[in-house]
Amino acid sequence: MPKTPEGREAPSTHAGQGRRGDSERYSLVAVMELIRSGRADTRLEIERLSGLGRAVVTDRLTALIDLGLVEEGELGPAIGGRAPRRVKFRADAGRILVATLDSTTIGVGLADLAGRLRVEHYEAIDAAQGPAASLKRLDTLFDWMLDQYPEARDVWAIGLGTPVSLFNLDASGLNLDALDSAIATDKAPLTENLVARYRAPVWVRSLVQLMTIGEFGVRNEAGMSNRDFLYVDLGDEITAGLMSDGRLHRGAHGIAGQIGHIATDSSREVCRCGNIGCLELVAGAGAIVGEALQAAQDGRSRYLAEVLAANGQLALADIGFSARLGDPYCAELLSRCGQLIGKVLAGLANALNPAVIVLGGELARTGDILLAAIRETIYRHTAPVVTRDLQIIRSQMGRSAGLIGAGLLTVDALFASDRLGGWITTGTPLQHPDVQALLARVTQSRRMPPPPDPSPDR
Repeated sequence: MPKTPEGREAPSTHAGQGRRGDSERYSLVAVMELIRSGRADTRLEIERLSGLGRAVVTDRLTALIDLGLVEEGELGPAIGGRAPRRVKFRADAGRILVATLDSTTIGVGLADLAGRLRVEHYEAIDAAQGPAASLKRLDTLFDWMLDQYPEARDVWAIGLGTPVSLFNLDASGLNLDALDSAIATDKAPLTENLVARYRAPVWVRSLVQLMTIGEFGVRNEAGMSNRDFLYVDLGDEITAGLMSDGRLHRGAHGIAGQIGHIATDSSREVCRCGNIGCLELVAGAGAIVGEALQAAQDGRSRYLAEVLAANGQLALADIGFSARLGDPYCAELLSRCGQLIGKVLAGLANALNPAVIVLGGELARTGDILLAAIRETIYRHTAPVVTRDLQIIRSQMGRSAGLIGAGLLTVDALFASDRLGGWITTGTPLQHPDVQALLARVTQSRRMPPPPDPSPDR
């Protein structure tokens, strides 16, 4: 098996190809990766970094241009001779559909092959209607987005983020990644529905992990590179994502980060997970709104009582606004919840030693009282060396982080060296043998009659 310059095995090829075919495929992948990563943008740089000869580089660039993956750009600066013609990756050669689903909101977007989000759309969903209604709406929004942007090229893949609570841990293998899990609705996995509808592979991740990837990618692009950081999503559920040395930590089953189920001593209530006193029961957005509603009803907060009388309901934003107006109950409530969250994050900081903790989610947007309580508690309960350079900041990306992360993750999966070698000679990952087998399998499964109902006759 041929080796890359770093000593790794070259991308796998199909049976029946000779050494020459393997060599050409490997060199195409090597040139493609240099251009796409931005490490080389002229023939001379490609020759120097790849170790390939001038004739080979010229031939491979011609092939990549003909395939529509690379294009020539402007002239670069001349160094002792003719100015070199730059080459660049064609990020518009294909498109990625991305989506995020949670208990209150559905988001959809269209990303290019650089993982950049070109358009995004969000709307509220009614959780009471069940997941089937949300997934049907997802199809409608994807179709609408493609109709609104007819100039978009072929959909190469779909990236999807969902809460872990929607995962069906019996993996279907329909998304080319055995560690990913399909989402089941009405006995039909979501990934199968999407593959059949859009004729493209699907990658599924937990929503907080995609938000973590999105925050990491944007910070890197802005020059704020921190290879070790913790992203915390503070909503009804409290979850976290960890980047360690630039890599996402997923865990054995892909669901790492369920910190909302770390036990506290502040409640004896039974959580939906079956345990007692979980953090989200006392500091999640839903728990906070529930406490505030009780305070408004029994007169402990004049501000909240007025809001409840005027609107008939309370929202988390009302609590944050009332705290900023000086309502002592709301200020104390947010401060107390911030301390509970801070104690859990202090334990993670001691264990993981991140450079940055990014706080996102609707609870993080309530104001500075909660953020100050989290910071103070972390600093008080961690070793001095851990917090010496630790930054604790509020996310500036909001819900866009999940869609950006879905785009970045999916693009990286498509262009991973081993997968790239399987399709680069065709110019599209839709011709990868695994994708073709996936499409055939889904088509066949939809032609077959559904299995009989296993329930006993009455």
